[in-house]
Amino acid sequence: MATAIHNGPIVVLAGGLSHEREVSLHSGRRVAQALREQGRQVIEADVNAELVEIFESLTNPVAFPLLHGGVGEDGGLQQALELLQVKYVGSTPAASRRSFNKAVCAPLVARAGVTTPKRAVLPHDMFRELGAGHLIKALGRQIGYPMMIKPAQSGSALGASKVENAADVPQAMVAAFAYGDVAIVEEFISGREVAAAVIEIDGVPQALPLVEIQPNSGVYDYTARYTAGATRFIVPAALEPSVAEACAQTALTAHKELELRHISRTDLIVRADGTPFFIETNSAPGMTKTSLVPLAIEASGLDFGAICAQLVDAAAAE
Repeated sequence: MATAIHNGPIVVLAGGLSHEREVSLHSGRRVAQALREQGRQVIEADVNAELVEIFESLTNPVAFPLLHGGVGEDGGLQQALELLQVKYVGSTPAASRRSFNKAVCAPLVARAGVTTPKRAVLPHDMFRELGAGHLIKALGRQIGYPMMIKPAQSGSALGASKVENAADVPQAMVAAFAYGDVAIVEEFISGREVAAAVIEIDGVPQALPLVEIQPNSGVYDYTARYTAGATRFIVPAALEPSVAEACAQTALTAHKELELRHISRTDLIVRADGTPFFIETNSAPGMTKTSLVPLAIEASGLDFGAICAQLVDAAAAE
């Protein structure tokens, strides 16, 4: 049974004060325009002191949060919307916290049988108090080189570094700690980088065509993600059908285990032997012109604006 169309105003939330503000603004503009093209009433707003007044002035609004990093993905904004009794697109506060914190997310998904890299979680205080030298030696033994070092709570590859040897670990840890008090040290998995988006259609999660990511620089960092032409995207990814199915199932499993809602994107590395390794899941994926979820939606034959409108209708019906 199709969800009823929401005829009230849609407040597209973008901006915020995280390091990903500019990405968020681009996502917000694209979604707002797509919804207007669907004939919906759209108001664009930032998260500031005026936001509560905006919601109080509207009748039956639905929020479409497109903030990335920090307050947009850690459940804080979602909690505020629930306190204000505003319905919204996306996952609940608890589910958002689970997916945004990499120290929590990967173990939860691994518990469901999904393959994940070896990892260690190190708070800044522990790294300082026990002595960097001792811990670096232990990381070399337990994780091995090369390794990835990244913040436990950040997006867009900010603060993430590939480390080839022990001498480079301190600098990589400093880069990770610049974005939070906890760092993830993870086994580096060599392989093909793939994104698997999940959207809920009439309440049923469905995996979209996989997007394979081939950055020109060899590293899918912030610049490669948001600079037009800096990365080649292959969609659907050129994988063996059985491998593609395993990737899709991994994304669906992550969506379910993390109790996500409406939309998510799972990032994977497919090793040469065809094994997909779960890296992370994003509950508020980017919607810019170079973002992966819109590419997957278009490759599936669905209309981006129609999907955005459907997500709003689903949120209104919650």
